[in-house]
Amino acid sequence: MRTSPRNPQQTGKKAYRKGLKPDAAEAVSYPHRWGVVLAGGDGVRLRDLTRLIVGDDRPKQFCPLFGERTLLAQARQRAERSIGSESILFALTGAHQDYYLGDLGDCPSQRVVQPRNRGTAPAILYTLLDIARRDRDAIVAILPCDHYYSDEGLFTLALESAFKIAGTRPRSVVLLGAQPNAPEVEYGWIEIGATVNDKLFHVRCFHEKPPLHVAEHLLETGSLWNTFVMVGHVDGFLEMARSAVPGLLTVFQSAMRDSHRNGETRISDSLYDWVSPTDFSRQILSPAARRLVTLRLENIEWHDLGDPDRVLSTLLARDTELPIWARSWQAARKTAGSSVPCSSTAVA
Repeated sequence: MRTSPRNPQQTGKKAYRKGLKPDAAEAVSYPHRWGVVLAGGDGVRLRDLTRLIVGDDRPKQFCPLFGERTLLAQARQRAERSIGSESILFALTGAHQDYYLGDLGDCPSQRVVQPRNRGTAPAILYTLLDIARRDRDAIVAILPCDHYYSDEGLFTLALESAFKIAGTRPRSVVLLGAQPNAPEVEYGWIEIGATVNDKLFHVRCFHEKPPLHVAEHLLETGSLWNTFVMVGHVDGFLEMARSAVPGLLTVFQSAMRDSHRNGETRISDSLYDWVSPTDFSRQILSPAARRLVTLRLENIEWHDLGDPDRVLSTLLARDTELPIWARSWQAARKTAGSSVPCSSTAVA
């Protein structure tokens, strides 16, 4: 098992704080450090908004919601600040090929393509098995690409801390938790247990999209929002899966050798005929909650871009000029007699 990398202060702290990748002179090799960028969702809830932005039904991860780059391109850059570019795999869906090639055309061997979306667990587990085949000592970060962070540099420092903690806890997984400022009922919550230090806590249990009275109690008792960013040893992830969904792992392991086509890792259609929709949070993390720890994000505003109103409220909070499509969306909402609510955000 490798030791933790050098402190970001030794690898260009100014670059990290600006949210930029360190230049070649400052770059550091991270042996055994891997990343999985989740980009296989269908983006149904944002379809009306993404159609307004780009004129078709592509999922949100392939849309430029903030600036000129897509959420996928931003997530790739975010991952490359902490992980070697060749050690980042992208969990994708085959039907989205015309969209993802624009951002990932240069890295076919890093694309893990499922035939259709079956929830978060199959995409994550197949990719973890692929990483385990390549590197049994891998420490892996799972990174959704539909998130917004107000300070990319501080997020990078938090991810560095999570890698360091995961390196000392090979059988556990570190979750990044955002400190809530409202009883949000559309987010997952982490109910914290015993304190490890002022930023790190054991996990007592999870609450996925709780009713309002439960969310209010969780807010009052110091629980955190689950960002679904997590870091752990590959065997730690797979041990949890073996306890929760052993059949799914067995099916995937039997198919690993025949999954490479044209440089990509392609999961066969016939294999997914046997796969039921499976949620990683509910069906794998929740049963293993007692072996998890959560690291609290600090001084970072976090948004899960799950619905159009949250996207617009995030843009409004940035105090910058709204893009034309956002002004059109806002005007249409007002014309329809529905004001855009100020969606909850996390400020840790």
